[in-house]
Amino acid sequence: MEIGFEAKRITHNATGLGNYCRTVIETLSRYAPDNEYLLFSPDSGREELRKRLPAAPSIRFCYPQTPKHGIGKSIWRSWGVVRELPTDLTLFHGLSGELPIGLRKAGICSIVTIHDLIFLRHPSYYSKIDRTIYTLKFRKACETANRIIAISEATKRDIIHYFGISDKKIDVVYQSCDAQFKRPISEEKLRAVREKYRLPDRYILTVGSIEERKNLKLLVEANRLLPEPIDLVAVGKRTPYTACVEQYAAKHRIDNHLHILSNVTFPDLPAIYRNAALFVYPSRYEGFGIPMIEAAACGVPTIGTRGSCLEESGGAGAFYVDPDNAEELATRIVEVLSDTALQKQMIEAGLHHVKRFEPKQIAADLLAVYQRAIELNG
Repeated sequence: MEIGFEAKRITHNATGLGNYCRTVIETLSRYAPDNEYLLFSPDSGREELRKRLPAAPSIRFCYPQTPKHGIGKSIWRSWGVVRELPTDLTLFHGLSGELPIGLRKAGICSIVTIHDLIFLRHPSYYSKIDRTIYTLKFRKACETANRIIAISEATKRDIIHYFGISDKKIDVVYQSCDAQFKRPISEEKLRAVREKYRLPDRYILTVGSIEERKNLKLLVEANRLLPEPIDLVAVGKRTPYTACVEQYAAKHRIDNHLHILSNVTFPDLPAIYRNAALFVYPSRYEGFGIPMIEAAACGVPTIGTRGSCLEESGGAGAFYVDPDNAEELATRIVEVLSDTALQKQMIEAGLHHVKRFEPKQIAADLLAVYQRAIELNG
């Protein structure tokens, strides 16, 4: 098969959707190397991001025949790219909720991955213009696509609820984390990363943009309720919400226990996970929650929140709390950190759970969806 992908996230996004897209391509190229994977991006983006993909003969980047600038890049992604697709393309996969206009008219089979509909589930986190644009793009992509991939059962339920799409059109295909999180790390590397980022000797870790939805303040509030505060390390991009968290920590004189790292390189992230005593993901809502899998793969006990998909990504071995209940979170933190037998049990359960997200299985699931879409396209 010759498969096209909307690849702007691959060449421009270092985290989040960029990681998902790169993992999909790497997984498919490894387990289905006979296919051709054409990655369509409006420009070459960042070299270090392109290099995260293997130098496989089955992977090829494709850019506009005529270089685009400014808004021209967005126009090319939405309309122009269809005119430059090979006539014998088997299918086109929009990896981040969008599909270019004109695929159906061109007779090209299409699939779209929907990660979440948080902009509809929690509209207060988004501006009105963003909500409007996302709703139009995602709804149109879901209606146009031959098949829809939801990255969790929670996202599937949202697609059905908000867009009225039949569940028969939607396949749930989980995502895997980067292989780096599963590889052993030497004591020398662990020590070097601790020194590089001046990590505390013992800390709770959370990973994700420091924004209101990610709910870091809950973790800081819980830390204040502990018999003795423990160091918190938050890895993620700073946003205006960060100041709110820091002000709360300062007001309650626990700011010396809060360490926000916004300059972590991707190769160092697994070591930061493995150095942690506990991973907590206090997010109010996620489409999947890949950090839960990354933490479990690194052998770290995890605590997530109830109400979205984290029970799917974290599995039965993790604990879950109300995203508005700092006392419940504090109780769970004390329970885990004070019981080495429980920690061992949670770690073993987490390592077993992440086997369901092995790349080979993800590749098989994706290829099955592709085949189903092609058959339906006739």
